[in-house]
Amino acid sequence: MESSKAVASGSSRRRTTRQKLYEAAVTLIAEQGFSATTVDEIAERAGVAKGTVYYNFASKSVLFEELLRHGVGLLTASLREAAEKTARDGGSKVEALDAMIRAGLVFIDRYPAFTQLYVAELWRTNRAWQSTLMVVRQEAVAVVEGVLRDGVASGELSEEIDIPLTAAALVGMVLVAALDWQAFQPERSLDDVHAALSRLLQGRVSGCG
Repeated sequence: MESSKAVASGSSRRRTTRQKLYEAAVTLIAEQGFSATTVDEIAERAGVAKGTVYYNFASKSVLFEELLRHGVGLLTASLREAAEKTARDGGSKVEALDAMIRAGLVFIDRYPAFTQLYVAELWRTNRAWQSTLMVVRQEAVAVVEGVLRDGVASGELSEEIDIPLTAAALVGMVLVAALDWQAFQPERSLDDVHAALSRLLQGRVSGCG
């Protein structure tokens, strides 16, 4: 029993340490770029020894790759939970998509630096973590694809919808709109942005007015 408690405590400490390193890395890289950010700076910002960084991650590149995996994983989980909650509440597939849009905006509002990095990395093709980025991106888009596919199957959505492209477009719409909101229209509320995107969803995907 004591052994299992010690293992659980060690795992909890490691998760906490990794979270500190993720937060330090994403802030620094957003401020000054990946190449200019050093492991020493990440360790200092996280409040840990440099050796702790290498204990958890083999290199700065591995840390950044795991940061992308971790961050997009959180986004994917929030989208999935929004869809599942709507289903539990008896909502429609369009309502599920709308809930996912809001969940995406909430995520981006909470993690703006990570979102900026993620969007920037999508445009780069020479990174060591490119394959990982494509995999985690598809995991997020696949959640939206699933709701669209169910909506088409049930007759709620048109069979003419290109499911993969529409799912990618919805995710991209949320990302770009949210970044524009934070960079150029910060006076607007999350509700304002959600309402605007919701009207686009209602008019284009559901086929309503």
